[in-house]
Amino acid sequence: MRTRVRGWRWRHNPLRRRSDVVEAWATLVVAVLLLVAAPLAGALAGQWAHDDARTVAARLQADRHRVRAEVVGRMPPALPSAEGGRQQTVRATVRWTPPGEPARTAPARVPAGTRHGQTVDVWFDARGHNVAPPPNSTMVWQQTLTMGVCVAGGTAATVLLGHALVRRLAMRRRLGEWEREWARTEPQWSRRRPA
Repeated sequence: MRTRVRGWRWRHNPLRRRSDVVEAWATLVVAVLLLVAAPLAGALAGQWAHDDARTVAARLQADRHRVRAEVVGRMPPALPSAEGGRQQTVRATVRWTPPGEPARTAPARVPAGTRHGQTVDVWFDARGHNVAPPPNSTMVWQQTLTMGVCVAGGTAATVLLGHALVRRLAMRRRLGEWEREWARTEPQWSRRRPA
């Protein structure tokens, strides 16, 4: 004879306790939250991050401009890079000529290994300070995906932590019920008198 074990917490039976029903409902809620709420939270956070990053990128794009400049200053020696995959830069003096204006010279960050007389792209803000290039679409999407994944992961972790707490409380209650029932049953089973 084969016994049905699957779904025993949902069916009425003499072994099912209230804590079993609570745990079964908690598991169902956790499954729905992990499959629906976590991805939805990640998508909403990603959309917000994307809109925000695009706004910042557009503002920086309007404030910054790229110029083709010639390296005219003495180049410092390139130091060994401790930075991961980022290109090492050094400070050098560059010169460029804006259309209809006299030539300008300014210090700027240029890629390490650039030689005197080479032409490089450098970015300046409206005040004429050398700045990093504005974020491009790849950087915007990286921020979007990072924010979405982090929020979805954080939501999932919070849901799983809450589920672990519910299971712990249900187990504590279940063990208390078993202890009380054993205190009633054990004297009959062992034929000893209660103290």
